[in-house]
Amino acid sequence: MTRAVIFDVGGVLIEWNPRHLYSKLLPDDAAIQAFLDEIGFHDWNLALDEGARWDASIAELAARHPHRRELIEAAHLRWHEMLPHAFDDSVAILEQLAQNGVPLYAITNFSSEKFAETRARFPFFAHFRDIVVSGDERLLKPEAPIYQLCLARNGLTVENCIFIDDNAANIAAATALGFDAIRFETAKKLYDDLSARGLLA
Repeated sequence: MTRAVIFDVGGVLIEWNPRHLYSKLLPDDAAIQAFLDEIGFHDWNLALDEGARWDASIAELAARHPHRRELIEAAHLRWHEMLPHAFDDSVAILEQLAQNGVPLYAITNFSSEKFAETRARFPFFAHFRDIVVSGDERLLKPEAPIYQLCLARNGLTVENCIFIDDNAANIAAATALGFDAIRFETAKKLYDDLSARGLLA
């Protein structure tokens, strides 16, 4: 049986960083960091990834930081600017795996609303047989249930799956569950790692 490959999305196949947007709205890196720290951007974004709705989240956060309202709203209205491009070298690997008949899946921490927008932007998502989106399921990596959902929903066994992610905590969780887990660092290393497993020529 051909081994299945499960990809992370952000940081592996596409670039995402709020600084791409806020570098256009704030004067320098220090001002960007101060803003992100002040509003608790990391935890706010994680809540969105776990299924919080954008309109309600914007209203709640802006009520706590009214002097930052326009910057907070920009995260929603100009969200695509945080995600400027795909990583072409990684996408090329995905496409070669698809051509080789490798079953492809994804597990991603992503807002449900914004993933719909992102999926429409990038044709490579069509290669995946299933994409488990945290915002849809209200589950987050690195917690075990989101990995287990992907396996159960698709009739996969952990022993027959390779999991790829750039986040060390997500890799550690996958390894603990029994996945053959590959920490993404560069497309070249990923190509070599998958070639060593016999999935790429």
